Amino acid sequence: MIVIKIGGSIVENLDPSAIYDIGNIVKKDKLVIVHGGGKEVTNTAIKLGKEQKFIVSPSGVKSRYTDRETILIYTMVMSGKINKSIVGMLLRQGIKAVGITGIDGGILRAVRKKKLLIINDYGRKMMIEGGYTGKINAFDPSLVDILINSGYVPVISPIALSEEFDFLNVDGDRAAAYIAGGVKADKVIFVTDVSGLILDDKVVTNMTLEEAKAALPRIGFGMEKKILACTEAIEMGVKEAIIASGQVHNPISAAITHKCCTVIAIR
Repeated sequence: MIVIKIGGSIVENLDPSAIYDIGNIVKKDKLVIVHGGGKEVTNTAIKLGKEQKFIVSPSGVKSRYTDRETILIYTMVMSGKINKSIVGMLLRQGIKAVGITGIDGGILRAVRKKKLLIINDYGRKMMIEGGYTGKINAFDPSLVDILINSGYVPVISPIALSEEFDFLNVDGDRAAAYIAGGVKADKVIFVTDVSGLILDDKVVTNMTLEEAKAALPRIGFGMEKKILACTEAIEMGVKEAIIASGQVHNPISAAITHKCCTVIAIR
Protein backbone atom coordinates (compact mmCIF):
# COMPACT_ATOMS: atom_id res chain seq x y z
CA MET A 1 0.00 0.00 0.00
CA ILE A 2 1.32 3.43 -1.01
CA VAL A 3 -0.07 6.89 -0.17
CA ILE A 4 0.98 9.71 -2.51
CA LYS A 5 0.63 13.38 -1.54
CA ILE A 6 0.67 15.74 -4.53
CA GLY A 7 1.18 19.39 -3.64
CA GLY A 8 -1.16 21.89 -5.24
CA SER A 9 1.65 23.78 -6.99
CA ILE A 10 3.02 20.59 -8.53
CA VAL A 11 -0.26 19.22 -9.94
CA GLU A 12 0.08 21.19 -13.19
CA ASN A 13 3.86 20.71 -13.35
CA LEU A 14 4.12 16.95 -12.98
CA ASP A 15 6.35 15.24 -15.51
CA PRO A 16 4.18 14.03 -18.45
CA SER A 17 5.12 10.44 -17.53
CA ALA A 18 3.60 10.71 -14.03
CA ILE A 19 0.04 9.54 -14.76
CA TYR A 20 1.28 6.66 -16.94
CA ASP A 21 3.70 5.82 -14.12
CA ILE A 22 0.84 5.73 -11.59
CA GLY A 23 -1.07 3.44 -13.96
CA ASN A 24 1.78 0.93 -13.91
CA ILE A 25 2.10 1.12 -10.12
CA VAL A 26 -1.63 0.47 -9.62
CA LYS A 27 -1.19 -2.87 -11.40
CA LYS A 28 1.12 -3.99 -8.59
CA ASP A 29 0.21 -1.93 -5.50
CA LYS A 30 -2.84 -0.45 -3.83
CA LEU A 31 -2.75 3.33 -3.97
CA VAL A 32 -4.29 6.38 -2.25
CA ILE A 33 -3.71 9.94 -3.50
CA VAL A 34 -4.00 13.06 -1.31
CA HIS A 35 -3.73 16.48 -2.95
CA GLY A 36 -3.26 20.13 -2.07
CA GLY A 37 -4.15 23.28 -4.00
CA GLY A 38 -3.76 26.41 -1.91
CA LYS A 39 -2.55 28.56 -4.81
CA GLU A 40 -5.63 27.73 -6.90
CA VAL A 41 -7.86 28.56 -3.90
CA THR A 42 -6.21 31.99 -3.68
CA ASN A 43 -6.61 32.65 -7.43
CA THR A 44 -10.28 31.66 -7.42
CA ALA A 45 -11.04 33.68 -4.27
CA ILE A 46 -9.52 36.81 -5.82
CA LYS A 47 -11.60 36.30 -9.00
CA LEU A 48 -14.69 36.08 -6.79
CA GLY A 49 -13.73 39.34 -5.07
CA LYS A 50 -12.80 37.72 -1.77
CA GLU A 51 -9.52 39.13 -0.49
CA GLN A 52 -7.27 36.47 1.05
CA LYS A 53 -5.63 37.19 4.38
CA PHE A 54 -2.42 35.47 5.44
CA ILE A 55 -1.21 35.42 9.02
CA VAL A 56 2.17 34.76 10.64
CA SER A 57 2.59 32.69 13.82
CA PRO A 58 5.15 33.61 16.51
CA SER A 59 7.43 30.89 15.07
CA GLY A 60 7.33 32.59 11.66
CA VAL A 61 4.95 30.17 9.90
CA LYS A 62 2.76 31.89 7.31
CA SER A 63 -0.71 30.46 6.66
CA ARG A 64 -4.08 31.35 5.18
CA TYR A 65 -6.66 32.85 7.54
CA THR A 66 -9.80 30.84 6.82
CA ASP A 67 -13.00 32.72 7.62
CA ARG A 68 -16.50 31.43 6.76
CA GLU A 69 -16.50 32.69 3.15
CA THR A 70 -13.00 31.36 2.55
CA ILE A 71 -13.79 27.83 3.79
CA LEU A 72 -16.68 27.70 1.30
CA ILE A 73 -14.37 28.75 -1.54
CA TYR A 74 -11.68 26.37 -0.26
CA THR A 75 -14.15 23.47 -0.25
CA MET A 76 -15.43 24.34 -3.74
CA VAL A 77 -11.99 24.56 -5.32
CA MET A 78 -10.35 21.65 -3.49
CA SER A 79 -13.24 19.20 -3.71
CA GLY A 80 -14.50 20.37 -7.08
CA LYS A 81 -12.01 21.77 -9.54
CA ILE A 82 -8.73 20.27 -8.32
CA ASN A 83 -10.03 16.92 -7.06
CA LYS A 84 -12.06 16.20 -10.19
CA SER A 85 -9.25 17.35 -12.50
CA ILE A 86 -6.95 14.75 -10.93
CA VAL A 87 -9.67 12.07 -11.11
CA GLY A 88 -10.20 12.93 -14.80
CA MET A 89 -6.49 12.58 -15.58
CA LEU A 90 -6.39 9.18 -13.90
CA LEU A 91 -9.55 7.95 -15.64
CA ARG A 92 -8.09 8.92 -19.03
CA GLN A 93 -5.19 6.61 -18.23
CA GLY A 94 -7.61 3.76 -17.44
CA ILE A 95 -7.16 4.07 -13.67
CA LYS A 96 -10.37 3.55 -11.63
CA ALA A 97 -10.26 6.72 -9.53
CA VAL A 98 -12.85 8.14 -7.11
CA GLY A 99 -12.64 11.66 -5.70
CA ILE A 100 -13.68 12.21 -2.09
CA THR A 101 -12.93 14.65 0.73
CA GLY A 102 -12.11 14.16 4.38
CA ILE A 103 -15.77 15.10 4.97
CA ASP A 104 -17.14 12.03 3.17
CA GLY A 105 -17.94 9.30 5.65
CA GLY A 106 -16.45 11.57 8.32
CA ILE A 107 -13.05 10.07 7.54
CA LEU A 108 -10.96 13.08 8.68
CA ARG A 109 -11.70 14.70 12.03
CA ALA A 110 -9.99 17.77 13.42
CA VAL A 111 -10.06 20.07 16.42
CA ARG A 112 -11.08 23.57 15.44
CA LYS A 113 -8.59 26.21 16.53
CA LYS A 114 -10.73 28.57 18.61
CA LYS A 115 -8.02 31.22 18.96
CA LEU A 116 -4.81 31.94 17.05
CA LEU A 117 -1.73 33.73 18.37
CA ILE A 118 -0.22 35.77 15.54
CA ILE A 119 2.34 38.50 14.89
CA ASN A 120 0.60 41.64 13.62
CA ASP A 121 1.92 44.18 11.09
CA TYR A 122 3.70 46.03 13.90
CA GLY A 123 5.60 42.94 15.05
CA ARG A 124 3.49 42.48 18.16
CA LYS A 125 1.81 39.31 19.35
CA MET A 126 -1.97 39.34 19.35
CA MET A 127 -4.83 36.83 19.70
CA ILE A 128 -7.49 36.53 17.00
CA GLU A 129 -10.49 34.30 16.36
CA GLY A 130 -9.44 30.91 14.99
CA GLY A 131 -11.75 30.85 11.98
CA TYR A 132 -12.17 27.55 10.15
CA THR A 133 -8.77 25.93 10.45
CA GLY A 134 -8.11 22.76 12.37
CA LYS A 135 -5.58 20.26 13.59
CA ILE A 136 -6.29 16.67 12.56
CA ASN A 137 -6.81 14.30 15.46
CA ALA A 138 -8.42 11.23 13.86
CA PHE A 139 -8.81 9.31 10.61
CA ASP A 140 -11.43 6.59 10.00
CA PRO A 141 -10.17 4.27 7.23
CA SER A 142 -13.49 2.42 6.70
CA LEU A 143 -14.63 4.19 3.50
CA VAL A 144 -11.13 4.29 2.02
CA ASP A 145 -10.65 0.58 2.71
CA ILE A 146 -13.95 -0.21 0.92
CA LEU A 147 -12.85 1.76 -2.15
CA ILE A 148 -9.36 0.25 -2.23
CA ASN A 149 -10.66 -3.30 -1.79
CA SER A 150 -13.13 -2.68 -4.63
CA GLY A 151 -10.26 -1.81 -6.97
CA TYR A 152 -10.52 1.99 -6.87
CA VAL A 153 -7.85 4.63 -6.26
CA PRO A 154 -9.25 7.16 -3.75
CA VAL A 155 -8.25 10.77 -4.45
CA ILE A 156 -8.73 12.74 -1.23
CA SER A 157 -8.90 16.50 -0.67
CA PRO A 158 -7.78 17.68 2.80
CA ILE A 159 -10.95 19.06 4.35
CA ALA A 160 -11.91 17.78 7.80
CA LEU A 161 -14.93 17.82 10.09
CA SER A 162 -14.82 19.60 13.44
CA GLU A 163 -16.48 18.29 16.57
CA GLU A 164 -19.39 20.66 15.70
CA PHE A 165 -19.46 19.29 12.11
CA ASP A 166 -18.00 22.46 10.57
CA PHE A 167 -15.79 22.09 7.51
CA LEU A 168 -12.15 22.86 8.36
CA ASN A 169 -9.07 23.72 6.34
CA VAL A 170 -6.33 21.28 7.45
CA ASP A 171 -2.73 20.80 6.39
CA GLY A 172 -2.52 18.47 3.37
CA ASP A 173 0.83 16.95 4.30
CA ARG A 174 -0.31 16.02 7.78
CA ALA A 175 -3.58 14.71 6.35
CA ALA A 176 -1.52 12.41 4.13
CA ALA A 177 0.45 11.24 7.18
CA TYR A 178 -2.73 10.38 9.12
CA ILE A 179 -4.24 8.64 6.09
CA ALA A 180 -1.05 6.63 5.49
CA GLY A 181 -0.99 5.55 9.12
CA GLY A 182 -4.70 4.70 9.09
CA VAL A 183 -4.58 2.49 5.98
CA LYS A 184 -1.35 0.85 7.22
CA ALA A 185 0.63 1.99 4.18
CA ASP A 186 4.15 0.72 3.58
CA LYS A 187 5.20 4.08 2.08
CA VAL A 188 3.99 7.65 1.96
CA ILE A 189 5.47 9.75 -0.85
CA PHE A 190 5.33 13.56 -0.76
CA VAL A 191 5.67 14.70 -4.37
CA THR A 192 6.98 18.24 -4.64
CA ASP A 193 9.02 20.52 -6.92
CA VAL A 194 12.42 19.73 -5.37
CA SER A 195 14.44 16.53 -5.05
CA GLY A 196 13.99 16.21 -1.30
CA LEU A 197 15.31 17.97 1.78
CA ILE A 198 18.28 20.24 1.12
CA LEU A 199 20.67 20.93 4.00
CA ASP A 200 24.09 22.58 3.61
CA ASP A 201 23.40 22.92 -0.15
CA LYS A 202 23.02 19.15 -0.60
CA VAL A 203 20.04 16.83 -0.94
CA VAL A 204 19.80 14.58 2.11
CA THR A 205 19.19 11.09 0.71
CA ASN A 206 18.56 9.17 3.94
CA MET A 207 17.54 10.05 7.51
CA THR A 208 16.44 8.10 10.53
CA LEU A 209 13.35 9.20 12.43
CA GLU A 210 15.55 10.65 15.17
CA GLU A 211 17.72 12.55 12.66
CA ALA A 212 14.63 14.02 10.98
CA LYS A 213 13.21 15.23 14.30
CA ALA A 214 16.55 16.76 15.29
CA ALA A 215 16.80 18.58 11.93
CA LEU A 216 13.39 20.28 12.17
CA PRO A 217 14.67 23.56 13.72
CA ARG A 218 17.12 23.96 10.80
CA ILE A 219 14.53 23.51 8.06
CA GLY A 220 12.68 26.37 6.35
CA PHE A 221 8.90 26.81 6.23
CA GLY A 222 7.18 24.55 3.71
CA MET A 223 9.70 21.75 3.82
CA GLU A 224 9.47 21.81 7.63
CA LYS A 225 5.81 20.74 7.37
CA LYS A 226 6.71 17.87 5.08
CA ILE A 227 9.45 16.58 7.39
CA LEU A 228 7.07 16.87 10.36
CA ALA A 229 4.43 14.91 8.41
CA CYS A 230 7.07 12.29 7.56
CA THR A 231 7.94 11.82 11.23
CA GLU A 232 4.26 11.55 12.17
CA ALA A 233 3.66 8.92 9.49
CA ILE A 234 6.63 6.83 10.68
CA GLU A 235 5.40 7.07 14.27
CA MET A 236 2.00 5.79 13.09
CA GLY A 237 3.58 2.67 11.62
CA VAL A 238 4.42 3.64 8.02
CA LYS A 239 7.72 1.99 7.06
CA GLU A 240 9.10 4.74 4.81
CA ALA A 241 8.31 8.41 4.27
CA ILE A 242 9.74 9.86 1.06
CA ILE A 243 10.03 13.43 -0.25
CA ALA A 244 10.58 13.36 -4.00
CA SER A 245 10.56 15.47 -7.15
CA GLY A 246 7.51 15.26 -9.41
CA GLN A 247 9.49 16.71 -12.31
CA VAL A 248 11.60 13.66 -13.17
CA HIS A 249 10.70 10.82 -15.53
CA ASN A 250 8.38 8.28 -13.87
CA PRO A 251 8.50 10.24 -10.59
CA ILE A 252 6.63 7.76 -8.38
CA SER A 253 8.70 4.77 -9.52
CA ALA A 254 11.84 6.85 -9.04
CA ALA A 255 10.79 7.64 -5.45
CA ILE A 256 9.95 4.00 -4.71
CA THR A 257 13.45 3.01 -5.85
CA HIS A 258 14.96 5.91 -3.85
CA LYS A 259 16.11 8.05 -6.79
CA CYS A 260 16.05 11.87 -6.55
CA CYS A 261 14.52 11.92 -3.08
CA THR A 262 14.91 11.99 0.70
CA VAL A 263 13.98 8.77 2.50
CA ILE A 264 13.07 8.78 6.20
CA ALA A 265 12.74 5.43 7.98
CA ILE A 266 13.45 3.70 11.30
CA ARG A 267 16.88 2.19 10.79
